[in-house]
Amino acid sequence: MTAPLPNHFPQADVLTLYGEQFSSRLLLGTSRYPSPQILENAVLASNPGMITVSLRRQGTSTTESHSGFWDLLKKMQVPVLPNTAGCHSPQEVITTAQMAREVFETDWIKLELIGDDYTLQPDTLRLVETAQSLIKDGFKVLPYCTEDLILCQRLVDVGCQAVMPWAAPIGTGQGPLNPFAMKLLRERLNVPLLVDAGLGLPSHACTVMEWGFDGVLLNTAVALADNPVAMATAFAKAVDAGRTAYLSGAMPAQESAQASTPLVGTPFWHQS
Repeated sequence: MTAPLPNHFPQADVLTLYGEQFSSRLLLGTSRYPSPQILENAVLASNPGMITVSLRRQGTSTTESHSGFWDLLKKMQVPVLPNTAGCHSPQEVITTAQMAREVFETDWIKLELIGDDYTLQPDTLRLVETAQSLIKDGFKVLPYCTEDLILCQRLVDVGCQAVMPWAAPIGTGQGPLNPFAMKLLRERLNVPLLVDAGLGLPSHACTVMEWGFDGVLLNTAVALADNPVAMATAFAKAVDAGRTAYLSGAMPAQESAQASTPLVGTPFWHQS
């Protein structure tokens, strides 16, 4: 469960995307878990603001397995964020998004337009135009992208009210590989930024939240842990800790040691 902020924070601090508020700054993927029960337990333990689901992976058929998964999603009562995973062209993305809107009854879409199958790096050359088309079609677009400042700015320019840069390639668990670029993003863009992909440890999530990022989206780091439920809980706590630290204002780094223990009451020996 997301911990409440201490009383000294003047107002409620909630994640707001496209004018909607969410209960947590952690978003959780739903693939690669050992079993549906473990997935459900991980979601219950971490209380994510949204859960992501791939229409391509789940399909639209009414087979027992697909129907059972959809029933599980509805049972958990967590807002669903469909994604366009596996799409390699703008038209493929748009078609998948429109199908997802019908199947999941939501205008939310996580935009994934893959440009490289090895790294799963997004197609940065066509991502902006694709996002613009989806926004014109009434979607609330959360674009998965790299940490490139110009790309992220262009996505904002065409109407994306939030951006989801990666920390490292999907599924690598390496944590933020380019701190300079990510901190620059936070400094320059005045929209919610959610780190999507590449986080492997709760400490990684805490770090980017301390930098001022507004949330994180996780899947592999939780689903492939030895104990996914415990790991989901650890990530939820790390996200809360990082956010609270950011709001608290960290002390500036010092070049040299600074005494922290007062000398009050220390005897002074005069030597003649």
